[in-house]
Amino acid sequence: MIVNKLENNPNKEVIDNEILMLTEILDNSIKKFTTEEIFNKIKELKLLADKNDYINLHEKIKKLSEEEIDIVSRYFSILPMLINISEDVDLAYEVNYKNNVGIDYLGKLEKTILDVSKKNNAKNILESINVVPVLTAHPTQVQRKSMLDLNNKIHNLLRKHRDVKPGLLNEVKWKNELQKYIDIIFNTDIIREKKLKVTNEISNVMEYYNTSIIQAIVNLTIKFKSLSKINNIKLEDVKPITMGMWIGGDRDGNPYVKEETLQIAAELQFNVIMNYYEEKLNVLYRNYSISTSLLKTTQDLRDLAELSSDNSEFREKEYYRRALHEIKVRLNNTKQKYIDNYSIDRNYYKTFNEFKKDLLIIKNSLLLNDGENLLEGDLEELITAADIFGFHLATIDMRQDSSIHEICINELLKSANIVDDYSNLSEKEKCNILMYQLKEEPRLLSSASISKSEILEKELGILNKARELKDKFGENIIKQNIISHTTSVSDLLELAVLLKEVGLLNKEKSRIQIIPLFETIEDLENSISIMQNYLELDIVREWIIGNKNYQEIMLGYSDSNKDGGYLSSGWTLYKAQNTLSDIGKKYNINITFFHGRGGTVGRGGGPSYEAIISQPLGSINDHIRITEQGEVIGTKYGNKDSAYYNFETLISATIDRMSGVSEDSYKKDEMFKILDTIVEDSYNIYRNLVFGNKDFYNFFFEATPIKEISSLNIGSRPAARKTITDINGLRAIPWVFSWSQNRIMLPGWYGVGTAFKNFIEKSEGNLEILQNMYNNWPFFKALLSNVDMVLSKTNMDIAKEYTNISDSKENCAIFDEIYNEWKITKEIILKIQNHKTLIEDNNYLQYSLKNRMPYFNVLNYIQIELIKRDRTNNSFKSSQKLIHTTINGIATGLRNSG
Repeated sequence: MIVNKLENNPNKEVIDNEILMLTEILDNSIKKFTTEEIFNKIKELKLLADKNDYINLHEKIKKLSEEEIDIVSRYFSILPMLINISEDVDLAYEVNYKNNVGIDYLGKLEKTILDVSKKNNAKNILESINVVPVLTAHPTQVQRKSMLDLNNKIHNLLRKHRDVKPGLLNEVKWKNELQKYIDIIFNTDIIREKKLKVTNEISNVMEYYNTSIIQAIVNLTIKFKSLSKINNIKLEDVKPITMGMWIGGDRDGNPYVKEETLQIAAELQFNVIMNYYEEKLNVLYRNYSISTSLLKTTQDLRDLAELSSDNSEFREKEYYRRALHEIKVRLNNTKQKYIDNYSIDRNYYKTFNEFKKDLLIIKNSLLLNDGENLLEGDLEELITAADIFGFHLATIDMRQDSSIHEICINELLKSANIVDDYSNLSEKEKCNILMYQLKEEPRLLSSASISKSEILEKELGILNKARELKDKFGENIIKQNIISHTTSVSDLLELAVLLKEVGLLNKEKSRIQIIPLFETIEDLENSISIMQNYLELDIVREWIIGNKNYQEIMLGYSDSNKDGGYLSSGWTLYKAQNTLSDIGKKYNINITFFHGRGGTVGRGGGPSYEAIISQPLGSINDHIRITEQGEVIGTKYGNKDSAYYNFETLISATIDRMSGVSEDSYKKDEMFKILDTIVEDSYNIYRNLVFGNKDFYNFFFEATPIKEISSLNIGSRPAARKTITDINGLRAIPWVFSWSQNRIMLPGWYGVGTAFKNFIEKSEGNLEILQNMYNNWPFFKALLSNVDMVLSKTNMDIAKEYTNISDSKENCAIFDEIYNEWKITKEIILKIQNHKTLIEDNNYLQYSLKNRMPYFNVLNYIQIELIKRDRTNNSFKSSQKLIHTTINGIATGLRNSG
């Protein structure tokens, strides 16, 4: 395996020059649209930031007027964003360059397939692999779509400058274009004035498919097939990457997701992929001016062409064009039938397979008549895209909290005169009643003549809509229904009964897979007995057989971290996967995992390759799903080169893990015992602070901008499932986001240092044991490397200033406790890694933070000053927008804050 990462070799000279140029252009905008006095103050603040003189910088910020803060905040929000663009362009450029000239890098597909092709089970691995990034709308993407579009404009201009030879680009015109777009950025509202709706979130994420995702997946799949052929592995139908989406179907804690939003999501996806097909067909129609007098055709192609209304005398011998015209007409009729509900009874595609069959008629005609070279390019891309995306584009997950399902079942059973108070029954009694409804009772519980509560009406409505959409767009449009806070077998069976009510499930088959989501530490530990008992049920195994013998389980990183801290979360998730995989083997069922990861380490984030390669051996056999959310979507999939690289990384890491070599069992047992002890200690240290200290709740709400974040228009979902009265009531996303903003980043490291220190001090050789674990166990290395990365972005001087916003002695005491643990954690992590400095082996991140950190540090001090003014003078209405601008800028600078 190549040890150096692609990102570890930035083109520093090129990036430095671009940053200098972008800074000059931004300064030109400032001069144009503000006063010389404000511009001079910005220059002074920038100079102090570059010198790391934050004492004087803080004093200068205190003296700024609100008008001045507005301009200064915008400047220091935009500058890190422009630096990000230059770094992203460099990554995209390097991906393209190294692929073209054959240079290896970690995760490169050629190297991965070459390595796996030497194994006996190579064909099975390559044929079965399926990685599914699932795009979600969790509210950490604080940039407006308008700003993202402008980012893309600048990205494309910088990329064009690198790709074109000197002298072939009009430098003056090119630089004027850059100036224009940076001027527009400076005069565009950075934050949203109104809260996003679910429909906005759906349309926003669809833009990534148009910009990058479809083309990147198609290109990568074609490359995947060609590399397999080179290595003498013939693959028929492979889909190494397919896409998933939560937006429109995830109603857990989001009252705005309804049957209408689910329909909008499905129809928008359908439109996006149909438009792609139409564009490709138009290109093929223009290109395929093939005459039958020069190239023969099959009878199937001639039959298809004869149906065409393209009867121009100039098309008499152009059967390919006529056939393509007929496909275009049918496709357009299909759109009108499915979306506009036109009463078209013929000449449209009733199923996706009919569309694919027509495309294969063209392909086969070329293959059988010496036209195989004509397959390359647009036709191959079109057929590949059709195989992957069908008429659905991405599978939409549905999700709801288990408590809502119970409320619905309670009402249904009561209205059907079966039991008055289902919720107060024992678990055994609940399961008996539910199993009878599923196995023995043919009648439905609901009736149109009986009135229903709003909750039940809504749940049955969205499930009915799911059935309609599956009937229209195919089974792949909705395949999974996830149950948040799964704590019992009855939670799973309750959803099954609801699916039965709408015709999506019977005792032989379920058209939607029931997916438990285990989130807290306790739930993850209980997942073993829950799944054991669930899989014992004959009816459940029938449903699983109908799903090609797969049972998916979703693992929650966010809530388990908030519940027990970083070490406890990571270790509990690892052990749960091990045991759940073994349970699957016992029943001859393929257990697959859906990893609910966020962008930041506190929510399971971190480098994708390391995250996958560190999963337990045997936990990834072919399928894996991973959430992609917030600012991570823009960073990874903002352009087709970055998207290609990130998809490539996911595939390569999954193949490497599928074909990996098992760790020595003796050492594994020894390592498990060691970590059990350390993690228990870490869990108690974390819990004692977050849930055991009576003053911690006030500290969190006073020393972080959680109040300000809760009012920021960064997503359709509320910040909490209910009124926030304690830490438990807060969603994990704003919890982590708040710690990122005040630069403590507590969820990514707290409790780690002291727990390891206690273990090291027990015996003289224990440090060496941990060092060996770090060097030889991928999971342990990834675990500590992520802590290292998080610590590199913390700033305890800035965190102290947030604490000082209030005069509370209790807050100062808690900060001192956190600061002491931070110092211990940094010291111990460096000892175990045998490093002298943080992120010592990550040149790219060192360089990147050096470029950006001084400027989003400025924003932290501005945010602190604004929060002080607001909380002192109760002037939040006037300062709200300014505070939100700083939140946006800090998140942009950190890049993985949510």
